[in-house]
Parts: sequence; structure tokens; C-alpha cells
Amino acid sequence: MKISRRAEGIAPFYAMEFARNAAELEAQGHHVVKLNIGEPDFGPPPAVLAAAREVSDGRPLAYTGALGLPELRAAIADFYGHHFGADVDPRRVAVTSGASAALLMACAALIDPGDRVLIGDPSYPCNRQFAHAFGAQVDLIETTAESRFQLTTDDVERSWTDSTRGVIVATPSNPTGTSMPYDELVAMTDLVAARGGWSIVDEIYLGLSDPGADGRAPQSILATDTPGTAETVVINSFSKYFGMTGWRLGWCIVPDELVGVIERLAQNFYVCPPTPSQYAALACFTPESLAVAEDNRREFARRRHLVIDGLARIGLDVPVVPDGAFYVYIDVSSTGLSSAEFCDRALREAHVALTPGKDFGVAGADRFVRLSYAASTEDLALAIDRLGAFVGAGNPA
Repeated sequence: MKISRRAEGIAPFYAMEFARNAAELEAQGHHVVKLNIGEPDFGPPPAVLAAAREVSDGRPLAYTGALGLPELRAAIADFYGHHFGADVDPRRVAVTSGASAALLMACAALIDPGDRVLIGDPSYPCNRQFAHAFGAQVDLIETTAESRFQLTTDDVERSWTDSTRGVIVATPSNPTGTSMPYDELVAMTDLVAARGGWSIVDEIYLGLSDPGADGRAPQSILATDTPGTAETVVINSFSKYFGMTGWRLGWCIVPDELVGVIERLAQNFYVCPPTPSQYAALACFTPESLAVAEDNRREFARRRHLVIDGLARIGLDVPVVPDGAFYVYIDVSSTGLSSAEFCDRALREAHVALTPGKDFGVAGADRFVRLSYAASTEDLALAIDRLGAFVGAGNPA
């Protein structure tokens, strides 16, 4: 069978490969601390589970509109208003089968073969894989600790070519857990719009960002009315802030001119988002559920401190302390091992599953390892102890 060049060009997702290897070790009777997958251990708020049970009473769960339940689209728009400071018309909200489907449709709507797309390095691998699948030439731009592993406006201006059509950024970022300064994000999207391009801003972890000095949640890029905002697609999800990973529900907020385009794509790609998940997700926006989500965000911050302090104690360097999401990007070069070797041996010898930097780009891929602290404090403490014993006083190589 002849495999398409598109499929042949898709790289493995190493976080999932390490998950498979961890499962094999567990099947042999070993206890593995799995810090390789970004999956909250809390699950959804209780009201969401209650709503799911209620709609599972045998009633017909028919297709919804391709863009989702109108009442859910309105609830998301309202959430953006009171939580992220953005005035959003519900018409511009498309509920999707996970944030992955939102990114899939955004790329389908905006990318033609041969277009160049700018993405920071390191970054979430699926972002560039989606762009590549639709024929884009992805230009990975190396970022550094000095810029908190985020693209800068100067990076974009310097890298823009006549063939460049857009930029994909994530703030906070997976794998680094770092955010882009808000003014920098606004300036970047304005620059891209001035060049006739589009921006896709991944806000999947925005709800898990640290609050500002005034205690308020961070702002969405849509909170500022600038030329760049008018050319920006925002991606978000129920998976992280609301703990609904397996429910496969996300959303995107798109410019007016893209609403009909996204609707046609959704109709053809997957008909509609999963109906039971949509009805259950309505319960995310009650005061009780939002209070649970905020409690979970604060718990993640406590876990972050545990991990940062623990890594410092065992001599593993974190060049930039994260301010959101639930990831730490660790420089393991002091061990004398590449990131792939470190992750492989940490799994086999210490029974701790991590993700090597090659999942997230090219620059620094051999030096950096991602740790997800979306696990219990007990597991995190155990993992630090095991990694400390693995690294030891000297060089594990």
C-alpha cells in the first residue's frame, strides 16, 4: 500500500510512545510515576459529572449544529467576558471536537500549500504537524530562556518573508509553561496583520495562568481591540482548566468572515462535536464549577513550587520558572546525557516517565526534558526522590 507523503511526514508523538513504554513496565509489575502526559488528575467538576449522568437517561442524543449548542456557545462567550476580559459575540464561537479539531479547521481555513507559517521552537508538536499537513512550510524559530521560550515581535519581523502567511503562538506554552507578555502578544498580532497575515493564538492553558498582581485572571488577546485581533483565531479547550481531557471538547473564536467557513469544515470533517459532552459542559460555567476549577488552578501552583524546589535540590536546572499550565522544562545537559537518553534511562531505571525535547522542536531538543506536574503531590514527591537517586551525586552517564 502506498502511504501518502503527508502521512509519511508526520513525526511520532514521543510523549505517547513513553506512555506506551510505561504501560509495558506497569504490566510487568513496576510502579511508574507518569509525568509525561499533560492530563489533570482531578477530572471534571462534580456538576459536570452529574449533568453527564442526567443526559445518559436514554433520551435521544442527536446531532447538534456543526458549531455546537447555541447555549454552550453563549456560555463560552460569557466566560470570556467575565474571566478573560473579552467581549465576544457568541456567533463567533465554534464548539469543536477537542482543541485539536479547532486547530485542524483553523489550518484548513487559512493555509494553502506553499504558505510559510512561523512557530516558536520549542512548541507543542501538533501545532506544526497540522500546519504541515495542509501544505505549509513551517519555519521553526529558535527561542531562548531570555525571552521565556516565547516568540518576540522582533523574531517575527526578522523571519517574515513574501511567502509567510501567519503565526501560531501558545501562551502559556506547552512544553515550557511560560507566557508571552501581553503587550508583546498584542504588538505581534498587530505586526502580522499589518503584513497581511493571520495569527492563531492557543489559549488552552490561559485559565491555568498565574493571576496578575491585582489578583485578576490574565487577559485573552481578544480583550484588546486592535487590527491584529481582527485577524486572530483563538483556540481553547475544556480539557485542561476544566479537567475534561477524554470528553474531547474544545472551541475556537474566529473573525466574522470565518464563521461560515468553519461551519462548512466542521460539517464535513466530523458533523458536530459530541452531544453528551456538550450538554455536560454547560455545567462548567456555574459558580460552583468555576470555584472548583479555580481551586484546581491554585493546587497546580502549589505542585509547581514542590517540583521546582525538588529539582533544585537534586541538581536539575530549570532555566525559566513557568507561570502557567502544568509543565516544567528541565535542562538535563549537566548529566552528560541527551534528553532522549535521560528519559529512556529515567523510565527504565527510576520508573519515572518524562518527555524528551525532540517532541517539541529542534533547538535544545537534546538538552531539555518536559515534566508534567499534573499528578498528585505524592507522585511528584516520589518522582523527585527517584530522579534524585538516578542522577546521584555524580554523572548518570
